[in-house]
Amino acid sequence: MQERRKLPRKDLMSYSQVFDLYRGKLIGYLGDLNLIGAMVIGDSPVRVDEKLTISIQLPELPNISATRLALPIRIVWCRPDVSPQYYNIGMEFDLVTDEQKKIIEAVIENYEFRRQAPNYPPNPAEFE
Repeated sequence: MQERRKLPRKDLMSYSQVFDLYRGKLIGYLGDLNLIGAMVIGDSPVRVDEKLTISIQLPELPNISATRLALPIRIVWCRPDVSPQYYNIGMEFDLVTDEQKKIIEAVIENYEFRRQAPNYPPNPAEFE
């Protein structure tokens, strides 16, 4: 399948809770994030093209006092996760203010799962 994202998503080490703000229902946990959307891992499917306002419970962030982030979104896709009891839910943000962009960037900066190989010293056996 061709990648259609405009920005790469950043996998997160902090699985923040994501709620349907007006229904007060837990949708799932934030799996990845960028400035225009997110993927949430939930235990129930969600209807594609549904519009919701979500509330993301924010992890602790330096110099940011906000504890939640409310965003209007559209469900872009929903499919079973590798673990069959869960669903991956793709969300596109409808509107992100400049202040919300700063918060999203801070979440990514502080909680992005970086897949870089550790910088271990060389193995002495490799030089024999």
